[in-house]
Amino acid sequence: MMSFRADKPDAQLKYFWPIVLAYVTFQLISDVTAGKVTALGPAQFSVTVLYFPVTYVISDVLTEVYGYARARRVLWLVMASSVTAGLVYQLVVVLPPAEGFPSNAAYETVFGQVPRILVAGWIAVFAGDLANNYVLAKMKLWTKGKYLWTRTVGSTLVGQFFNTTIFYVGALSSVLPTNALLQAIFWGWAAKVAVEVMFTPLTYWIVSFLKKSEGIDYFDYDTDFTPLRY
Repeated sequence: MMSFRADKPDAQLKYFWPIVLAYVTFQLISDVTAGKVTALGPAQFSVTVLYFPVTYVISDVLTEVYGYARARRVLWLVMASSVTAGLVYQLVVVLPPAEGFPSNAAYETVFGQVPRILVAGWIAVFAGDLANNYVLAKMKLWTKGKYLWTRTVGSTLVGQFFNTTIFYVGALSSVLPTNALLQAIFWGWAAKVAVEVMFTPLTYWIVSFLKKSEGIDYFDYDTDFTPLRY
């Protein structure tokens, strides 16, 4: 497998921007659906558990292949997209409905809950993603690029803990009883980690394909890990 410490310009990367687009897509979907809590047996959790982990697979791929600094810039773009969408959702709520339009209450019910969910989600995504990417980048150095599964799973354990805890406490603390909230946090975190583990073979394939196709396997030896840099 090719291994380069040097970076490459974005213009020379064939798959980078399609990956970014997929990241933004799943984030925006999660923004407006995260408030729905579902149950499988005794486990109660947000429906986003079923698809939000895809963003962590994407984040792992970005950090593993393209490096922490580029993944951090992508995170800022994702946050900007989410904030913009959130403001538009509020505009949809406050604009008066046309006479005879029967579904305005449904829009208010769904999008009217979005501000709190979005703020909690923004903080959770930012903190969780940075933690995930930091752990993965550092573990890649410690393992000298070997044992990819250890850093994808290890980074997810940390990143999803921050993400799940911050989101559930921020978005659902007054919606669910304390006991149910703690169960939701645990099952949500466990489910996301389980999804990451199940996605490991796919992650291996994607990472291998991208490294060979892009000619890059970035190691963050000299990276500035300051979280607020773009």
